Amino acid sequence: VQLQASGGGLVQAGGSLRLSCASSGPDASIYAMAWFRQVPGKEREPVAHISWNGEFYNVTGSMKDRFTISRDNAKNTIYLQMNNLKPEDTAVYYCAARLPIVNSPFDYWGQGTLVTVSS
Repeated sequence: VQLQASGGGLVQAGGSLRLSCASSGPDASIYAMAWFRQVPGKEREPVAHISWNGEFYNVTGSMKDRFTISRDNAKNTIYLQMNNLKPEDTAVYYCAARLPIVNSPFDYWGQGTLVTVSS
């Protein structure tokens, strides 16, 4: 499966952005998906993940009340709605996919989209 992330940009603190990740390839809709982010010099951290059918999803605790993950399998696309952005949310955001098997690794990655939040 191939992943293409988009939607990043420059936004002021308190603003919102919606990231998209379009997947393509055979059976693209069966993959569990996730968003990660990485700041240069720091480790990549998970942001949110969602099951193949959208029934199960989770957002990392510190972002839970500001970020929402969703997916539209008809469009083979997942979204990350980010509200009330803070300067510390500045990072490159990556989408990733894995087979819907317990403990399967995220083997497929998009190219990343840069989010910059100014104070």
